[in-house]
Amino acid sequence: MQRTFIAWGAVIMALSVALGAFGAHMLEDKISAHEMAVYETGVHYHMIHGLAVLLTGLAAGLLGESRKLFWAGLLFIFGVFIFSGSLYVLSLSGIKWLGAITPIGGVSFIAGWLALAAAALSGKSGTRA
Repeated sequence: MQRTFIAWGAVIMALSVALGAFGAHMLEDKISAHEMAVYETGVHYHMIHGLAVLLTGLAAGLLGESRKLFWAGLLFIFGVFIFSGSLYVLSLSGIKWLGAITPIGGVSFIAGWLALAAAALSGKSGTRA
């Protein structure tokens, strides 16, 4: 689990940098200021939660692998795809109904952070929680 989440986190971070650069260099004159703000919000949360996936992998090494850490990492990854992904598509396509699924990704982020907190507070270092 540790190596898997570190690898996923690194890939998610690389993708966030690429999408941020794409937005800054290719979209600036092609979408409205509001759409650009929506896109940038997607990139911002994408990057933060890429770091959260990395943190989850590192926590698995420090605290020991657990179901709580597994769910934390999975929820962060799911949240990136649903929250940031829906904002990217919304800002580029104008499909308004996608805004309705964005909160599902936000709830996933919150649940991931709570699962990470629960993992940190349960059990002893190096044991399964």
